[in-house]
Amino acid sequence: MDDWLAHLTALGGRQSGDRDWAFPNGDNGSASDAEHLVPLTHLSILECDGPDAARFLQGQTSANVEHADGDFAPLTAFCTPKGRMIANAEVLRVSAERYWLLLHASLAASLATQLGKYAPFYKVKLSHREDLALIGMIGSPASWASAAGVTDLPRLDWHMTQQDGTVALRQPADRPRVMLILPASEAAARWESLSRSAGVADTALWRRADIDAGIAWLTADHSDAFLPQMINWEALGGISFRKGCYTGQEVVARAHFRGQVKRRLRIASVEGTSPPAIGDEIRNAEAKRVGEIFQAVNGDTPEECPALAVLNTSQDEESELFVGGRRLVLRDLPYPLERLDPESVVDGNVTA
Repeated sequence: MDDWLAHLTALGGRQSGDRDWAFPNGDNGSASDAEHLVPLTHLSILECDGPDAARFLQGQTSANVEHADGDFAPLTAFCTPKGRMIANAEVLRVSAERYWLLLHASLAASLATQLGKYAPFYKVKLSHREDLALIGMIGSPASWASAAGVTDLPRLDWHMTQQDGTVALRQPADRPRVMLILPASEAAARWESLSRSAGVADTALWRRADIDAGIAWLTADHSDAFLPQMINWEALGGISFRKGCYTGQEVVARAHFRGQVKRRLRIASVEGTSPPAIGDEIRNAEAKRVGEIFQAVNGDTPEECPALAVLNTSQDEESELFVGGRRLVLRDLPYPLERLDPESVVDGNVTA
């Protein structure tokens, strides 16, 4: 991993405190039809390996692990007994007894500690795979295949392919977005090959695509603060209500079936040249606190910053909203705010 980070530094990259990389001439999120290459150093892989890996994860995660079949890579959440999320992730089955959990890098160690409490009862080994690198590709998939090292890139969101030690994972966005997960020792050479036909972009470009897609990835600042439904995780297929028990399942199910979710994720734009911080309070015109900022990045123009906000469901849609005196304007979500059963995605009844 040190060689990979040294390569990014040699390109003029600079890492910020939130694990993003920025480049002197990098794209910080402006709209463009060009292909972009993005270092995804804010994400990481926690591996669960062993004969009991599937059974072990099945008792801890909101996804049905059987759906992770090496093609479909379901979203999931890991919760406390009170239903609050410790972390959210995507589950990748990379071999018969090995699963990768894709999540924010700041949560890999704490999730490993939490899951490690139960691991002694199973034949599994948990490892934070810091020897892996993640590279994002935004643009036409056809133009990437040869240099990416995976000739058959996934065509559906939340699906994966793998070849010769490299995993390719498709993520939702207005433009095709594919993530490569590969040995860190190969990352510099792969980056150089890919960059011959793509521009280098800041990590913020990828995070902005997540915001535009209404996808909220928890960081250490969010852990143990939200029910999965508060970040619309069931609307993205991240909760299986048909599987058996898992830690926190009773609370998550009760909140769903009794309509007890009082806060919801929204996409928004915030006035100003710098993004608000995670947890900044959102207030209405009467100065009443009605929500908080989940995440925000720099935008196309210096006048606004794209953001994800968690708001009270009782909040009047027409009311003016403010963050530290700056106006916040809500935008539409790109998906319906209703339950999406992952079983229907696996069965092919809806597109992923």
